[in-house]
Amino acid sequence: MAQVTLKNVFKRYDNKVTAVNDLNLDIRDKEFMVLVGPSGCGKTTTMRMIAGLEEISDGTVQIGDRVVNDVSPKDRDIAMVFQNYALYPHMTVYENMAFGLKLRKVPKADITRRVNEAASQLGLESLLQRTPKQLSGGQRQRVALGRAIVREPQVFLMDEPLSNLDAKLRVQTRAELIKLHRRLGITTIYVTHDQVEAMTMGDRMAVMKDGLLNQCDTPMNIYTNPVNMFVAGFIGTPSMNFVKATLVKGANGYTVDAGSFKVAAPPIDDSLLAQYAGKPVIFGIRPADIFDKSLKNPVEATEANTIRTLVDVSEPMGDIVTFYLTAGPHQLVATIDSETKAKDGEALDVVLDLAKSHLFDPETEQAIR
Repeated sequence: MAQVTLKNVFKRYDNKVTAVNDLNLDIRDKEFMVLVGPSGCGKTTTMRMIAGLEEISDGTVQIGDRVVNDVSPKDRDIAMVFQNYALYPHMTVYENMAFGLKLRKVPKADITRRVNEAASQLGLESLLQRTPKQLSGGQRQRVALGRAIVREPQVFLMDEPLSNLDAKLRVQTRAELIKLHRRLGITTIYVTHDQVEAMTMGDRMAVMKDGLLNQCDTPMNIYTNPVNMFVAGFIGTPSMNFVKATLVKGANGYTVDAGSFKVAAPPIDDSLLAQYAGKPVIFGIRPADIFDKSLKNPVEATEANTIRTLVDVSEPMGDIVTFYLTAGPHQLVATIDSETKAKDGEALDVVLDLAKSHLFDPETEQAIR
């Protein structure tokens, strides 16, 4: 197993386009690190530089104690799992999983042992003599994983391996991958644009945008303490609500004045709030932190945290209802317990959990904290 370290890594194309911009990232031994971000953010390019499939413009990539900038992909002791399965259609499952080992002239007994062990871990024992066309999409993906596992590498690199699966199978395979990582303990770098995968799978996740690393932390720390508006809006479903407002200092403390409603400011140090007194701010609150006042809630309703809204549209989702609300010119999304009696076109008083709300600088879009 090995730690992977990226120091001041750049990737430029034709000296014009910077796909990865001064990336510094330490991926710990045995860690499951997720690189997440929208299309074009540089996450796949980063993985390809670690694998040696893309040349590094500047900086260093280190696997274990070895700088691998000039080491060929086959000598980096890594194994990749791609979005497409890339299985050999004329070979059986066994032959697909064993092929890389045969090329490396691994003894036949070792090949048999490794393939059988990987097949057992992935539930493929009964499928070893089938060809890819006889397998479902999920089974093919497991064969692709098995082909990587038998390599017994220092590092797994996975580039959106679940994106070709249907929703139900994606959830099942996601759980299998997590259990597999716990059993094997191999350092894993996983690329996805799906923030649900990132939240549920990663020990830590690195959120990227436009080639820049915005934040790297545990999923829950990123969810509860985003460093900027991009991270706050990208992580979490539905996305965080953002409201333009003014921070006002009064006799009883600071208030967020959005025009059509006023609420107490989030619990941020007064010395920071003082810098924004009388100035524009962006107020942020997640849909899950907005409650129907008429229900029993974890937050006690007060004048300082309650606002009146109008229900535009409601979407029943079983245990919750997603509400699209308006408060004057402002649009809010709330996910409220299905016991609510609120209906489209009616007024709804909602309570905000201000302890979980955020303020952002409207110019820099950085969190005020």
